[in-house]
Amino acid sequence: MNPFRLTTCLLVLVVTFTFSFGQSRPAPVASFVATQKSADALDKFLRGQMSQLGIPGMQVAVVQRGHLVFSQSYGFANLQDSVPVTNKSVFAINSCTKAFTGVAIMQLVEAGKVDLSAPISRYVDGLPADWQPVTITQLLTHVSGIPDILRVFSPFTHGLAALGTEAAAWEKVKAMPMEFRTGEQFSYNQTNYVLLGLVIDKFSGKPFAQVFSEQQFQPAGMSSTLFGDSRDIIPHFAPTYTFKNSYDGKKLNAARLTGTYTEFPGFQRTGSGLNSTAEDMASWIIALQQGKLLKTKVALNTLWSPGLYSNGLPTQWALGWGLTKFRPKHKAVGMSGGARSAFLVYPDDDLAVIVLTNLGGSSPENFLEEIAGYYNPDIPASDPITSLRLQLQKRGFEQAIPVANELQKRNLKPNEGELNDWAYRLMSSGQTREAFELFKLNVNLYPESWNVYDSLAESYERLGNSELAVKNYTRSLALNPNNKNAAGHLNRLAQKHN
Repeated sequence: MNPFRLTTCLLVLVVTFTFSFGQSRPAPVASFVATQKSADALDKFLRGQMSQLGIPGMQVAVVQRGHLVFSQSYGFANLQDSVPVTNKSVFAINSCTKAFTGVAIMQLVEAGKVDLSAPISRYVDGLPADWQPVTITQLLTHVSGIPDILRVFSPFTHGLAALGTEAAAWEKVKAMPMEFRTGEQFSYNQTNYVLLGLVIDKFSGKPFAQVFSEQQFQPAGMSSTLFGDSRDIIPHFAPTYTFKNSYDGKKLNAARLTGTYTEFPGFQRTGSGLNSTAEDMASWIIALQQGKLLKTKVALNTLWSPGLYSNGLPTQWALGWGLTKFRPKHKAVGMSGGARSAFLVYPDDDLAVIVLTNLGGSSPENFLEEIAGYYNPDIPASDPITSLRLQLQKRGFEQAIPVANELQKRNLKPNEGELNDWAYRLMSSGQTREAFELFKLNVNLYPESWNVYDSLAESYERLGNSELAVKNYTRSLALNPNNKNAAGHLNRLAQKHN
């Protein structure tokens, strides 16, 4: 059962449907306009996604050849008062903020103030000894090994809670051990971006929120983009909803749509504090590609290139851009945030797709490539993950291995990192059985990777199979003796059964 499906009928209201006609944009009308037939097909597809996932409100924008060619708003921004989404509705973009932080750091690189290969200790004083050698690139690409500051925040609001102050949070996280040796593993981590915010503050002589406004929002014409969280008054804001399977500690018979409350402490907002519109995001992408934010193509290419692990292999992240597809055809870079907002830029195709929703867990990153396919059908057809997902929706997730074998005959092998990320998105939304099939597939495709066994073990644990969880954690630890996650889980499982 899809936990995102509304238990009651949800009216999907289309508020605006525009191409370039009549848009008050800095760019002229695009030479490319989708045919009405393809526009109708895309509209039907988007309605279907909203209905299937139970998304209350959504904005979609498409940029092609430097122009906004598609802008559409659906549903309700605010369910309590039936406020419709318009192109001015503002959505939280959560971790998509990190892409803006990547641009801010590259602006400092272009200004000669920051060296991507320099250790963070060159720019920030008073750090623990183990943190000091970590480079700026390693922070941007989440291979630092530094402990995650979210571990000391409130698990309910992600705010400071009883800690009270930034200083108190820093003292707690600085006392934690490193998660792994720098450069050897990937771990998504908010501390990395707090440190990058300190670098931006230092060299700009002003708060990073002001720097972002002056050097990105204003040049791009982003009049509706601003920092803030549930504590702030944000004009035209679309609050976030999510489906819950339990309420007041009691398990529900069907998932219930609920409101959410989130805090982003000011010093952490380089990682997840922005709110925007799809059209503002489109303007930002246009400005970035037209050289209004970064001066050279070299800087832009560096921003969109993967980092490196210590062994020389590429990371799954570019510099602040974590939704990446480094494939021979139709390279794509972008970011997702809060499992509710996402975008992809296709540099070689001069195309970009932005989807913002107000449903946590809707994971629009899953269908960005399909939207791109209405402008270039070869994009989804050449993507292994999209091809796999479409087939599994028809044939069932238990067919993951045979379907992947068929795709490999067409030279479409799913990427380990992308497959792992997709599986975790499913598991976080309650689709543990589907995620389990993808984790099994990843083990089948990448049997020498320690991480695939670690992920499979976690799904076995979620499904209540402790014996096979232990077996796979043990296999992961044998391949990577430094895997603290596997060691910790094995410890807990051992204590549980003693």
